[in-house]
Amino acid sequence: MNHTTGRVSRKIRRRGHPVFARCYARVAPAMDDGGVTEHRRALLAGTTGRVLEVGAGTGANFPHYPPGVTEVIAVEPEPHLRHLAETAAATAPVPVTVTDGVAEHLAAPDRGFDAVVACLMLCSVRDRDAALAEMLRVLRPGGRLHFFEHVRAEGPGLRRTQRVLDATVWPLLNGGCHLATDTAAAIGRAGFTDVRARKVNWPRTRPTLPFAPHILGTATRPAT
Repeated sequence: MNHTTGRVSRKIRRRGHPVFARCYARVAPAMDDGGVTEHRRALLAGTTGRVLEVGAGTGANFPHYPPGVTEVIAVEPEPHLRHLAETAAATAPVPVTVTDGVAEHLAAPDRGFDAVVACLMLCSVRDRDAALAEMLRVLRPGGRLHFFEHVRAEGPGLRRTQRVLDATVWPLLNGGCHLATDTAAAIGRAGFTDVRARKVNWPRTRPTLPFAPHILGTATRPAT
């Protein structure tokens, strides 16, 4: 059932990535040990009240929610990852409820959350603009979107490599992920204001790998 205000429920066609989900679950701990934990903590710093996490994956963010968070509703469409997230929720320092759902049509009330978290998921949704519109809808006025996402590289050579990968093997191997995305611009286009983002390269290598450029930051739903 759809719990939104004045909206008609509709089904979203899903893309299943069961092989990728199992591979991702195996490598995720190594990613965290290699530096992603640091970025997860920065991502969640300052979150308070009711939080909606979209694309929760294995629940790797759950241990890092600060005590000012009163409740987390974590949405994850992939069954295997959702099962792992449910296990992680049991030991989280704040109350976490894991639910099925897709980013483009969130079964959540208008203005129902103080913060929305998007972590390494906007690069792989079917319709990023629709997903961001939903995130804006469920935030209270003045609420914040916290994001940590793949983005397109600044250098033309690396950006060309990203485009080639996006057009060939990368989405097939990585659950539909696309690297050459201007996520900050999409966030602003969705209606968020005060978009504050800093560039993060992970993993830190020389030369920079095509999947290393990220941004980490926040954006605000306007108060009016």
